[in-house]
Amino acid sequence: MDGRESLTPACRTLPLTKEEPEEAVFREVVSFSPDPLPVRYYDKETTEPVSFYLSSLEELLAWTPLTEDSFNVALQPLECRQPPLGSPRPRTLVCHDMMGGYLEDKFIQGSAAQSPYSFYHWQYIDVFVYFSHHMVTIPPVGWTNVAHRHGVCVLGTFITEWNDGGKLCEAFLAGDPRSYQAVADQLVQIAQFFRFDGWLINIENSLSVAAVQNTPAFLRYLTAQLHQHVPAGLVLWYDSVVQSGQLKWQDELNEHNRIFFDSCDGFFTNYNWREEHLERMLGQARERLVDVYVGVDVFARGNVVGGQFDTDKSLELIRKHGFSVALFAPGWVYECLEKSSFFHNQDRFWKLLERYLPTHSICSLPFVTSFCLGMGTRRVCYGQEQAVGPWYHPSAQETQPLFGEHKLPGDGQGWVKVHCCLADSWHGGSSLLLQGVIPPEVGSVAVRLFSLQVPAPHKIFLSLVYKLEGSTDVTVALELTTGDADSCHVGSISVMNAETGSRHRPHPLRVPPTKLARWAGRCGQQLNGGWIQRCYEVNLHGCLLRDLFVNLSRPPGSQEEETFICRLGEIQVVDANSLLAPLPQVQNVTVSQVRWQRPTSAVEGPQGRLRLSCTLHWSYLVLQARCFRVHCWEGARGREPLGPEPAFLGLAFVNQYRVVDLVVEAAGPSQEGRVEFLVEPVPREGFRVPQAEWGRAALLYSMPL
Repeated sequence: MDGRESLTPACRTLPLTKEEPEEAVFREVVSFSPDPLPVRYYDKETTEPVSFYLSSLEELLAWTPLTEDSFNVALQPLECRQPPLGSPRPRTLVCHDMMGGYLEDKFIQGSAAQSPYSFYHWQYIDVFVYFSHHMVTIPPVGWTNVAHRHGVCVLGTFITEWNDGGKLCEAFLAGDPRSYQAVADQLVQIAQFFRFDGWLINIENSLSVAAVQNTPAFLRYLTAQLHQHVPAGLVLWYDSVVQSGQLKWQDELNEHNRIFFDSCDGFFTNYNWREEHLERMLGQARERLVDVYVGVDVFARGNVVGGQFDTDKSLELIRKHGFSVALFAPGWVYECLEKSSFFHNQDRFWKLLERYLPTHSICSLPFVTSFCLGMGTRRVCYGQEQAVGPWYHPSAQETQPLFGEHKLPGDGQGWVKVHCCLADSWHGGSSLLLQGVIPPEVGSVAVRLFSLQVPAPHKIFLSLVYKLEGSTDVTVALELTTGDADSCHVGSISVMNAETGSRHRPHPLRVPPTKLARWAGRCGQQLNGGWIQRCYEVNLHGCLLRDLFVNLSRPPGSQEEETFICRLGEIQVVDANSLLAPLPQVQNVTVSQVRWQRPTSAVEGPQGRLRLSCTLHWSYLVLQARCFRVHCWEGARGREPLGPEPAFLGLAFVNQYRVVDLVVEAAGPSQEGRVEFLVEPVPREGFRVPQAEWGRAALLYSMPL
């Protein structure tokens, strides 16, 4: 047979009878004829899936979910956090505007970007807005996944500008209510389908009398529908148009724009304010002070207070009056300063704001983090180097701690600095580096990394992976604080009373229970790369987990100053009961949308080889997975591998993955080539699933006659 056999269910080629349980086999005749994929969803050069935006009213109204849209759906639900967003505490919003948007972050499965931008001070912020100048800015899914992992809600942007924006607004706002309701319904459906949390509405063009009269009704309808369909949904209005329809930035909430504030969840002011603007707004906002997000342009463009490394001056005034803050483009530290000093500059920027940024707390288990930034110069899997070379994958960023430099109280010279580091990793691409000095008069230092508000189950298991660098005898241990000290009972662990609760140093778990063998298989061992894993068991009753510390203690009998460099690779806090539940298996792996190409150069592959791209789908209860790791074996037969480990292809955060330009051997005359794909689920509790339980599918291919 010549030509190409499609693998889609409606076409001729069907999977064969399964050769073994859990493995489907698909056949394909190689064809080099073009079979283009929808440009909106895939990079036209590589067929990598990409995040996208909508540029016109027609595109917005015509949008309906397709199979390809599933790549851009967030896996990570919005994590519980304390205090909740609706509390009366002033909030911190980050509006991410970087060079037009949809840069390397648009590649859903990651890229090989060198020195990309990364945001990791999530514990300080409450709302993340992805901003661009496209009419409907749908946040790239990597941002939604990582923000939700930290309990931060994510908004897209609906923007109209200039003359074209005026015409667009006239088309849907000036007429029948059904027109603006149709637009609002689509915006709600998009947020609901892609699993982000709402919209910043930014009308930066004049409106006709008819259009501006309908704008409050549009906002009320959009807000009501969003609240109905999206948990924790949020609609914010940007300070631009006034109620007369003029485009006239006010730099404050006042009688000219209050009608829009009254019609939605919050108001984002323009940036050229002074303290007198804030004082006037107290009367306008009344009991809704925290729903006013005072804009701060970090680039310091225009006649503004603060900005750049003086942004703390803006925050001081805003918090003095009890308002929330909207930090616009804090990526200034990346765009305008030296890339080689990015991490230092970003840490410096947020350190200056720290006193004005209350943190929020994690309030659910399991809590697992390897401190990965979603980027690196190599990939590591549980201490084993997997690939060398730069990579960037925002969805892969793990929960980040509280960073900073801490001076010990008193007159001593003790200090501890906490910062991220790409030089080494236990799992992912980075680790957390703790550097410091324990002065002679102090026995230990404890560094608070995470704030918790977790009602403790009766039994929890904890794990710490770390290594000490250089010659030191410093001891490393985890510490927890608990609230409700009067009712809290901690079994078999000594308790130290403190005003804020009790701090406990758990005893190491020396003999893991049999049922925890997978989770605790490495406990107490010296691991690859010099890493050490310690596991702990804690029995609790009536307790609230409050804070997670790492304690570094001087060796017994030492009276000298102790300098230490400690690298943390992973921390886990797991409800013991969750480790007893059965783990679902990856099922129904399929192969579709196959594309073949010949290598065009020796770099892409030698003669006699082919480049294969295809899409894998599978079934799994995604809420029980942190992600999926996709692998392949070329030429494998059944369960017999050609090497000790399959080749790692990439990470997936949905139930599908696009294999791109995989180099495989061309099949000889009257022969079949074979490539086997394996899908490894990564449980939320953070242990490896045996390879026998991975999902599998084989693709057999032959050359045309």
